[in-house]
Amino acid sequence: MEIQPKNCLACGKPVKGRSDKKFCDDYCRNSFNNHAHGVNSGIIRNINNDLKKNRKILASLLPKEQETIKTLRSNLIDLGFKFRWMTHQYTTSKGHVYYFCYDYGYLTIENDLLLVVRGKEHIL
Repeated sequence: MEIQPKNCLACGKPVKGRSDKKFCDDYCRNSFNNHAHGVNSGIIRNINNDLKKNRKILASLLPKEQETIKTLRSNLIDLGFKFRWMTHQYTTSKGHVYYFCYDYGYLTIENDLLLVVRGKEHIL
């Protein structure tokens, strides 16, 4: 029984060592994985950055001693808030929908008026 030599998935050179080894060295392994995952990671990184920024904006509006605060939608837009990104939403028994960026959220009260909240425990 003859064992066929394996070639590195990144550069094509023969791989020596363990039978399950796929790359000739760490450089080729890192290069291969970075290339394979690099296309989508930029998109994901940008969305996560936007979500963190949204959370930071909501947190900056709500003082620690207050549970809720009202603000204008235009104020959030001026601060760079991106309404298309949220981590989750919560619908109350009355049908009100709160949109959250991690532990901070908001509820549309009227056209341009929003109620900013910290966590679901402040929603009645």
